[in-house]
Amino acid sequence: MSSSTPAATTALVPIVRAQLLGPQWPTLDPFLFCAHHDDAYPAGNAAFGPAVPIEDRQIGSDFSGKDGWSMYHGDTVPGFPGHPHRGFETVTLVRKGLIDHSDSLGAAARFGGGDVQWVTAGKGIVHSEMFPLLNATEPNPLELFQIWLNLPARNKMVDPHFTMLWDERIPRLVRHDAAGRATTVTVVAGALPGAPEPLAPPPESWASQPEGDVAIWTLRMDPGAEWTLPAAQGEGTQRMLYFFVGDSVRVGPQDVDRHAALQVRATEDWRLTNTGATTVECLVLQGRPIGEPVAQYGPFVMNTQAEIMQAMNDYRRTQFGGWPWPDQDPVHGTEARRFARYPGQTDEERPAEVVAGA
Repeated sequence: MSSSTPAATTALVPIVRAQLLGPQWPTLDPFLFCAHHDDAYPAGNAAFGPAVPIEDRQIGSDFSGKDGWSMYHGDTVPGFPGHPHRGFETVTLVRKGLIDHSDSLGAAARFGGGDVQWVTAGKGIVHSEMFPLLNATEPNPLELFQIWLNLPARNKMVDPHFTMLWDERIPRLVRHDAAGRATTVTVVAGALPGAPEPLAPPPESWASQPEGDVAIWTLRMDPGAEWTLPAAQGEGTQRMLYFFVGDSVRVGPQDVDRHAALQVRATEDWRLTNTGATTVECLVLQGRPIGEPVAQYGPFVMNTQAEIMQAMNDYRRTQFGGWPWPDQDPVHGTEARRFARYPGQTDEERPAEVVAGA
């Protein structure tokens, strides 16, 4: 990785730390986890699984990436069958493909192609995230970000909450530089100067607290494009810039020529330049640290080990409300339609209806 700095070495530079990207990306408080799944699934069979042999995989825990894809914890359909969470939030950004969500609240959804699912686990939820291979004659590519955002202690035991942010509603900012080259910023969370107001995150989220200064943005830059990443609003805010698509990018005076997680000083504006011949894409995760102790055991994130033990005991005793589905890995039919059905409701929300009523 190159980080050449034409300015004097004593000058303020944007990149505090750089790490090459692996299967899981490094995060900063208030974020706990970030994974980029990019699976080139083959055509599907009648059971919505891969129409190719899978016996040579470690079924139930296949993260091999063999032939460009994994089954993860699925045994027929790829994905993550029913599993519990407590004490934090999951934010799932789908760039390609479709995901089927089901949970212990009775909520269900099929979403993808730019949609974002935001779940506040709070005091406890069980959900599944399955990747049905609906196309029986063509490949079924799937690409997504799975992000875990912590909750402050005062909100770790709030009621669970399920939110869908449809692609058609998510704000975008398009800026052209002096040469007409475009940068497009997709604003999942956090106000961005010049962009429409972001959609509301769940009410108990750290992203809903003004002092949280949380932002989740994706950037897409034409070859040669320049755009200024604005300083964060909050004092003490931390920011990660994940460069994951493209040849090279310049952050202020520093060049980066390998895909990397870049901890960037959030207190200053920094000019970003796509210095390569192909499109650059980045993910930005930003927030003011919650600054509390973190105790984690698998899918439970609390403040103390005693709270972790309580979470385990509560789950054994209550199953966080139980599982209202006949299988641990539900799939929502053969039709490639996006929808959400919220807890306690029978009506479905669909993206086209959302747009029509906007």
